[in-house]
Amino acid sequence: MKRKKHTAGDDDAAIDMTPMLDIVFIMLIFFIVTTTFSNEKGLSANRPENNQNQSKPSKSLSIRIDDQGQIYMGGRVVDIRRVVANTQTFLAENNTESAAIQAHENTEHGVVVSVMDQVKQAGIVNVSVLVKKG
Repeated sequence: MKRKKHTAGDDDAAIDMTPMLDIVFIMLIFFIVTTTFSNEKGLSANRPENNQNQSKPSKSLSIRIDDQGQIYMGGRVVDIRRVVANTQTFLAENNTESAAIQAHENTEHGVVVSVMDQVKQAGIVNVSVLVKKG
């Protein structure tokens, strides 16, 4: 038996990679086109704007409601019908857009909602409600 000598022609044998690369690129395009991006649903948060030009912090209106339903503004008892007038007086003296209502946990909800309505009617936009236990 005669042995065959390896020649230079045998070394040139190689696999053509072009069709395999074409298939890979077609699959890549297919996956890119068929991918769906979903937006997650949830609550959006109101973040404060970055206001660097504010020189002094604004004073917030503070209203306290005890367990008997009495309303305190500035350390004195105020009637529910006078909340608008007292709030407008506070706004004339202080430049603010926020108010904090601190209610006792046993306070009736109707009183708190009435005070919130009165404050918003006076012109304050941001109203926070805090509940005090005990």
